[in-house]
Amino acid sequence: MAAVPMEHVFVLAWVLFITGLVGVLVRRNLLFILMSVEIMLNASGLAFIAAGFKWGQPDGQVMFIFILAMAAAEVSVGLALVLLAYRQFRSLDADQASRMRG
Repeated sequence: MAAVPMEHVFVLAWVLFITGLVGVLVRRNLLFILMSVEIMLNASGLAFIAAGFKWGQPDGQVMFIFILAMAAAEVSVGLALVLLAYRQFRSLDADQASRMRG
């Protein structure tokens, strides 16, 4: 079975990360922003896995497990904040949330 070249994996991780970054910067919907952050976290996890495979170390897999745990915490807190913002503003627009007092 032929292996995928490491350059291709790193380019894929880079494209995924840039796609997530563009989604965070361009979108105004809070749910799309959370999904873009998830794409960025998965891209960094892919890069860690590829680097660990390249050097023959399990460190990349350990970092990916840490990234998955961090993503799960981010989703739970993020969705709770999205629900609170929707209850208060009746919209998921990020500009509405920037008008909060306090």
